[in-house]
Amino acid sequence: MQIAEGIIVPGRIRRLPVCAERSIPVPWFVQWFDDGKPSAQGVGKPDFRVIDTLKYAIAVKQKRCWVCGGILGRHLAFTAGPMCAILRISGEPPSHRECAEFSARACPFLSRPDMVRREDRLPDAAKFNPLMLERNPGVAMVWITLSYTVHQDSRSVVCAMGDPVELLFFKNGRDASREEVMNSINSGLPSLTAAAETEGENSVREVFVRYGEAKRLVEQFCKGGNNGMGK
Repeated sequence: MQIAEGIIVPGRIRRLPVCAERSIPVPWFVQWFDDGKPSAQGVGKPDFRVIDTLKYAIAVKQKRCWVCGGILGRHLAFTAGPMCAILRISGEPPSHRECAEFSARACPFLSRPDMVRREDRLPDAAKFNPLMLERNPGVAMVWITLSYTVHQDSRSVVCAMGDPVELLFFKNGRDASREEVMNSINSGLPSLTAAAETEGENSVREVFVRYGEAKRLVEQFCKGGNNGMGK
């Protein structure tokens, strides 16, 4: 099954319910609605903008893939914008590598700079992920690691990603260049720095230390038009 040129749907994802209106598999984390109320997977219609909040705890406790719902193996893959290479956090639990790569290639908001997230006509019961990107990063990153920890406060739950064993970067469904990745990171740096300024000089210094580390990771893993260190 192929949804676009060069983008093959993994077998794990092909087993998911299909959205009749769009003829594409619906990720496991997506909330379905029946008559405007949250419903079970496959019942009613899915809203791709809304996460099923119950799935978060299930994914973490049972070590399930955020995209397909299957049991994870040793390698854990997070799909996020490149700015997360600075923060090293994700608002979503990890996935299988092939599921994360598919999401990075196929999700229009993550991989296409011209896409804007729609917020109109949301169901009354809908809740966005509190850490969901408001800014389209234009480039999608897959951060592959062997570990992560979950941190929760009064506002949100985040996953602190362990050191990467591999990083992949995509834009418009293809491999992103190092320049495209750094342009995405640099475009988001001012807002991150401004937020740090409200917490003091130490926070600002921390941002630039982490920025330097992220830049080194991009140089290490993003080899021009080639990604990572291989399979």
